[in-house]
Amino acid sequence: MTTLRSFQAVAEHGGVTRAAAALNLTQSAVSMQIKRLEEMLGLDLLDRSNRRVALTPAGEQLLGYARRMVSLNDEAVGRLTDRVYEGEIVLGVPHDIVYPVIPRVLQRFNAAFPRVKVQLNSSFTTNLHDAFGRGEIDLILTTEAVLGPGGETLIEVPLRWVGAPGGGAWRQRPLRLAFCRHCTFRPGVLARLEAAGIDWEMAVDAESDRTIEATVSADLAVTAILEGHAPAHLEVVMAGHGLPDLETQKINLYGARTPRSEVTGHLADMVRQEFRARGASQARPVSA
Repeated sequence: MTTLRSFQAVAEHGGVTRAAAALNLTQSAVSMQIKRLEEMLGLDLLDRSNRRVALTPAGEQLLGYARRMVSLNDEAVGRLTDRVYEGEIVLGVPHDIVYPVIPRVLQRFNAAFPRVKVQLNSSFTTNLHDAFGRGEIDLILTTEAVLGPGGETLIEVPLRWVGAPGGGAWRQRPLRLAFCRHCTFRPGVLARLEAAGIDWEMAVDAESDRTIEATVSADLAVTAILEGHAPAHLEVVMAGHGLPDLETQKINLYGARTPRSEVTGHLADMVRQEFRARGASQARPVSA
């Protein structure tokens, strides 16, 4: 099962580096597991001729079996060992980083602890901090420029200007912006525009991220989104288009250092692994 799990991670994350981060293992350990699996089967599962890892035809065929076998294994272990793990965990996540990481975390956690319900609370960072302080949420993720007391930084991600695909709203002056009222990115973005001497106006000042996305996708304004988290219907405005570079933001985790229960600690570990795997993929090219 260990070799199949490593193989599945390499295939799904696109390389050994990211797979190792997701599995909380060293790269050499993952590479050894893949080598062992290939030796057991007498087949090459990975095409290592290019910089980017690709599956051979045998590897593609095995991947479907590996997914089913790992899933069935996790389900069996979870059913047989989850007697002490029941109840509910409340996880708070800002709207803009729910995808693509959190669905994978929830899927993994449910397979391991099927009797524990995870209640997902999606809101703004400021609201999540307030709810966490009142004891209403067990774990929170935040997007913010600094790390607060009791938290830990998982990864640091650059902010990017985002507009409509092929749009020209970024050319307009004053620059038309769309931000939620409680967006933690907003003050820093406005400060960068002021420092660059760029006139701006707030085209949309809303409570809903969906309102912001609709306005930007209609090419009526631009906004700022963390790299790698922009919806498919929006497009990053490339550097050199006259807009100032934006700062980086930390994705922080609170409630994991002293988790309220053992199973909450397991959920925190999965959150760490998935975000750090994503951070590894954005930080450097995929390696074999």
